[in-house]
Amino acid sequence: MLRYVIKRVLQAIPVLLGLSIVVFLIMRVFSADPASVVLGEHATQEQMQAWREANGLTAPIVVQYLNFLGSALRGDLGTSYYTHTSVTTEIMSRFPATVELAIVAIIVASVLGIVLGVLAAVHKGSFVDGLSTFVALVGVSMPIFWSGVLMIILFAGTLHVLPSGGRIDPLLAPVGGTGLFILDTLLSGDFEALGNALQHIVLPALALSLYSMAIITRMTRSSMLETLGEDYVRTARAKGLPKGSVDRHHALRNAMLPVTTVIGLQFGSLLGGALLTETVFAWPGIGKYVVDSILKSDFPVVQGTVLLIGVIFVVINLIVDIVYAYLDPRIKYSQEEG
Repeated sequence: MLRYVIKRVLQAIPVLLGLSIVVFLIMRVFSADPASVVLGEHATQEQMQAWREANGLTAPIVVQYLNFLGSALRGDLGTSYYTHTSVTTEIMSRFPATVELAIVAIIVASVLGIVLGVLAAVHKGSFVDGLSTFVALVGVSMPIFWSGVLMIILFAGTLHVLPSGGRIDPLLAPVGGTGLFILDTLLSGDFEALGNALQHIVLPALALSLYSMAIITRMTRSSMLETLGEDYVRTARAKGLPKGSVDRHHALRNAMLPVTTVIGLQFGSLLGGALLTETVFAWPGIGKYVVDSILKSDFPVVQGTVLLIGVIFVVINLIVDIVYAYLDPRIKYSQEEG
């Protein structure tokens, strides 16, 4: 197992290195000149040149990249061109909001996806199967920004039952703690703030969970159908065990192995894919932060945030691979033989 873990860690290093190079080059090649964006259209050429020199943008691009990489390895992601504060500090202040949104979204996606997938497999070819397939198709096909806008129009604009954006009413926001408002308000016993935070997170979490729910539904259905056809399931039924008991304790338990892997991968995707959701719902996480920074050509913020998301995604993939190899040793042995 240790050999397998070391191999997977070493494989992750070039992935992160390649990600840092791609992000660095994209910001330099395709983004607007940050000097003109930051200083404004009335700035002189001398002022813009002085600003570039002060921010290290006149050095050769290779030197700029090596400086960025060296600082990132020390935990320093640079300083924002606009706020003049540490990018690391800015990210850490917003990261709990993204984590909280991703956790709630993956819980919603997992519960609904597993239930729909199991029902579709158990009732293969029925109306329930067709309905779950349709829901999965809609979840995969509908963009987050479109489903989010529709939810805002329906639940906030028409029915007036849920807020259209934000994380919590400002006067109810908890101070200190973990930064996870639901957890902080629950631990402090402030149930008014807890209810308010839950109301605010419903729409963005639901919009963010649709795609993952569709993937989990399809994987659960496929895995359940494969498991239901196994000999040990047919033997259990032949012994007279209740159908529900066989489905739950024999089929579902074994079908959950690949589903668990998909859930772990989807959680990593949610952390990195919350950009549009946070923008649509004005959710103050790192997704909205990086979108705003892209529009302002704030190089350090974009580079640091994308690199952090990449590291998180790689770490989650690594954890999922290790857990999967632990649960199914055949994966570990096949990887080592390859």
